Amino acid sequence: MKDTLVRVQDNGRKRHLVVDTKGLPLFIMVTPADMTDRNAAKEVLFRLRLMHPEITIVWADSAYAGQLVTWAKTYLNLTIKTVSRPRTPPASSSCPAAGSSNAHTPGSCTPADTHKTTNGSSSTRNRSSPGPR
Repeated sequence: MKDTLVRVQDNGRKRHLVVDTKGLPLFIMVTPADMTDRNAAKEVLFRLRLMHPEITIVWADSAYAGQLVTWAKTYLNLTIKTVSRPRTPPASSSCPAAGSSNAHTPGSCTPADTHKTTNGSSSTRNRSSPGPR
């Protein structure tokens, strides 16, 4: 089972959440906002390990990188993989061209996409349409 550790800050408090791959909460801990993420994470990970010994990999925000990764591996036999927030791609012509054999990628185009045809004219296709016209 792989899980994710995230933190949310609001009104002088941070909420450290551990959720499973479906987004269901496994563990939640609230700390003062002035407590560092890494110090709170040690407590969260320690308790998580006690409650769910079957968990071996945790994906975490990049704020948890560094010595925490080594500490978790050494003391808890837990692998932390840090991830960065994905960059939002700029609006571009990333939609497949009309007549292309490429499948439509969800989220890559607007609902009514304009595609260039081979003769240079434009055609508009709705996402719900069965395919290229």
